[in-house]
Amino acid sequence: MLKRMAARILFLCLCPILCLFGCTGNSGAQKATKKSNQVEKIKLQETQVLNSEMVLFEGGAFMMGSENGLPQEKPVHKIILKSFYFDKTPVTVGQFRKFIEATGFKTDAERFGDSGVFSYSDQVWALVQGAFWQYPLGKDQPEASENNPVTQVSWNDAIAFAQWAGKRLPTEAEWEYAARCGGKNNFRFSWGDLLIVNGKFMANVWQGNEVSSPQGADGFINTSPVGFYGQTSCGLSDMGGNVWNWCSDVYAPYPGNNDAFQPNNQLRVIRGGSFLYDQNGEYSFSTTGRAFNTFETSLFNTGFRCAKDAM
Repeated sequence: MLKRMAARILFLCLCPILCLFGCTGNSGAQKATKKSNQVEKIKLQETQVLNSEMVLFEGGAFMMGSENGLPQEKPVHKIILKSFYFDKTPVTVGQFRKFIEATGFKTDAERFGDSGVFSYSDQVWALVQGAFWQYPLGKDQPEASENNPVTQVSWNDAIAFAQWAGKRLPTEAEWEYAARCGGKNNFRFSWGDLLIVNGKFMANVWQGNEVSSPQGADGFINTSPVGFYGQTSCGLSDMGGNVWNWCSDVYAPYPGNNDAFQPNNQLRVIRGGSFLYDQNGEYSFSTTGRAFNTFETSLFNTGFRCAKDAM
């Protein structure tokens, strides 16, 4: 009896072990196969996303800057970049909305309670209460269109979105490299040398040289849908005009530029110009034009696009 009980206890103790070893072998193989399939599926989905939303730029060397632009664009200097992906368009309102819904993130404009809007009637900038990404002109104005670039986003907000999306903000050098289609084009603008071709505007920009100049000749007063003006030869849109793009860099003069400048770690580079009047005119939406703003600033003419390291 005791021997049978001992044998039964031993059997009961061994059974799980036998099952564990027997099942683990098959289960482990199945799990490994399943995990491998999941990884491959994720890679495929990621590739599909990259192919649909981003352009791959092979790394290389290019001469950054311009000797024919504004002082801050000088001197021309050699930059070497690794391969990277670059968003085809600025991040849209619809894309940013998905981020907000998924994370509950509060933008700087929402936390501060106001953000910058330019008054065309008064011709001055003002902090408008309640203006944020969803209502970039204020709560009493129309809601932002889903396919327009998201605006009223600070550099901090752009960083948060990029991290959520598994991407990052592009460096200033990457932005210019992409605007020049891998550093190959020497056009003034990302699309060519002319702003108007066959009577058609090639970008959403300010018309005229005065802040009081009437607008709308290009079809829009404020932002326009991404891609409305077509693509560059390498598949990008809105690489000049529409909205300024945040870059990852702290703004600083180029190496060898001796113009007086007080370093400020709160300043971040912006590129591409916008639909709004700018004292630098066409220089702002050229491929080499550059400016800056503080990382907490949110404006109705500033958005962003993302980059990603090539795998």
